[in-house]
Amino acid sequence: MKVLFFSDVHGSPGHVALLEQQLGSIRPDRLVLLGDVLYHGPRNPLLPDYGPPEVAAMLNSHRRLIFAVRGNCDSEVDQLMLEFPILADYAGLLVDNRQFFLTHGHLWGPDRLPPLEAGTVFASGHTHIPMLRKLPDGVIAFNPGSISLPKGGFPPSFGLYEDGVLRVLALEDARELLRLELS
Repeated sequence: MKVLFFSDVHGSPGHVALLEQQLGSIRPDRLVLLGDVLYHGPRNPLLPDYGPPEVAAMLNSHRRLIFAVRGNCDSEVDQLMLEFPILADYAGLLVDNRQFFLTHGHLWGPDRLPPLEAGTVFASGHTHIPMLRKLPDGVIAFNPGSISLPKGGFPPSFGLYEDGVLRVLALEDARELLRLELS
């Protein structure tokens, strides 16, 4: 199964269009959206192409594939524009017999984990900085970065799980930024 992870869209239709180009070549079975979909947030700059209605329409066209959790910038009024649920603070997803704990990252984080079994993938966004590493307790911390407002010198990015391998890829050209084989 191929699962594409993305986070921190912050209302940018241009970056969603780039993601859709990647969807065409990757053809994932599932899209996991880790929050902060439409609103840019009070601490982030307003993107030049800021367009929540356009982003909602673009993402709604993929609604059957999207499994999403709420970010700190998402609200009930955003849910009115989206045709897939986004208001759960966390969710679990089982892929190829591997447990994924999905959250945005503002309530739980790699430094403040919920009770998880070793081998679980803790998938979060929020920091806008890609991360992929095994923690001392055996939990895998995974952050696909941000598709629209990257930080830490990283390019816009997304994540991909396929055949037991997690990767973070650059949005523009799918260049591999981080890779971890799960065993």
